[in-house]
Amino acid sequence: MRILVLGASGFLGEHTVRHLRALPGARVLTGGRSPAADAHIDLTTIGVDQLTDTLAALRVEAVVNCAGAVGGGSLALAGTNARGPAALCAALADAAPGARLVHLGSAAEYGTSSGDLALTESSPTYPFGVYGATKLAGTLAVTSSGLDAVVLRVFNPIGPGSPTSGLPGRLAALLRDADREGTIQVGALSAYRDFVDVRDVARAIGRATTAPAPLPPVLNLGSGTAHPVRAVATGLARLADFRGHIDESGAGSGRSSAASRAWADITTTSAALDWEPRHTFDQSLADLWAAATGQPVDAPR
Repeated sequence: MRILVLGASGFLGEHTVRHLRALPGARVLTGGRSPAADAHIDLTTIGVDQLTDTLAALRVEAVVNCAGAVGGGSLALAGTNARGPAALCAALADAAPGARLVHLGSAAEYGTSSGDLALTESSPTYPFGVYGATKLAGTLAVTSSGLDAVVLRVFNPIGPGSPTSGLPGRLAALLRDADREGTIQVGALSAYRDFVDVRDVARAIGRATTAPAPLPPVLNLGSGTAHPVRAVATGLARLADFRGHIDESGAGSGRSSAASRAWADITTTSAALDWEPRHTFDQSLADLWAAATGQPVDAPR
């Protein structure tokens, strides 16, 4: 099976490529801006005709779109998260209309939360801010394309290699470089979030890519449990033997006030993919810290 992974050099993309390459019979190709990619594909700028020709030449049987932007302003967010999936769907419809498309969405598409119920795939989508709105636009482009496609709505991925653009990775970097008796500054840590291990996300992507039957248009990818964001800080501080002060007066995510508690209902995902998360929250933190400090990471499960 010839599988093209877009955004292969990112946090989710690297883990996805590693997992897919371990599957029997999989021929994994990479696409992105990196010089090391098998195909140079920048979804923010590539023309649909050029993308169609590239996909046809690669003879893809499945495409996994891990490309996404979390910052850089409205134009960058719209180009990657909204325009990108739309262009990909248009090109696939011509180049490989029978190919499976797995697109990564985001829990930010749901937006505000009542805080007392798990979010299901049928929960209302009222994204808070440009990021969530552009991710929702990308999801709609995929689900309305008529392709054999599924959107995996990823909640809060965590684990080895977590980037500093997100709180877990940023905290790990701050604690790694901090004086053990000093102070690190972050935003408010009062929200509750569903943290799912990136290796469990990659495994679900593998199931979605190779599933023989059509899948529901949208599936939640989370742990099914809400953890206090503060537990990420205290857990990493414990691993770092940090005895200083964590100052929460810094700039934080605007979404925290709009959705103080959000977690996924993964019932439909479990049934459709025969999948359950395997890594615990504590194991994800331990492996995140190990990777951030250059220590060996436990073998994937």
